[in-house]
Amino acid sequence: MVNKTLRQRAVLDVIRQGSITSQEELQRALRKRGFKVTQATLSRDIRDLGLIKTSAGYAIPQGEDAGTLALPPVKRLVREFVLDARPAQNLLVVKTIIGSAQPVAAALDEQDWDEVVGTIAGDDAILIVCPDKESAKKVAERIEEMLG
Repeated sequence: MVNKTLRQRAVLDVIRQGSITSQEELQRALRKRGFKVTQATLSRDIRDLGLIKTSAGYAIPQGEDAGTLALPPVKRLVREFVLDARPAQNLLVVKTIIGSAQPVAAALDEQDWDEVVGTIAGDDAILIVCPDKESAKKVAERIEEMLG
């Protein structure tokens, strides 16, 4: 489910960035972002997202919630995928299950915590940059609380 959410977010980003006139073109753009998708999967994503095909290419429909895709709640993602969180000065290293660092980092970014300057996610680790070591400790405590 998380991979689908990330893939569909990438589809929306690609569509927003420029004219995509075919599924093949969209498939190539997604491959450059690290998503290998079949034509059938891409068709389902286009349908699920409600994308429309115009003479200029694919477009995101206008409307209240058009083109937005929510991640699962941060608490759920942390509880399911985070293994450990360790502060190191003003940095925080969060270890995750392999393949889950990016959605967890995206959910943490959406929290818009004042103590977080930014995140960098790999495959199984997230680096959280904080302005100072007290902020890093506070973020680590929040994550530990979510872990239960």
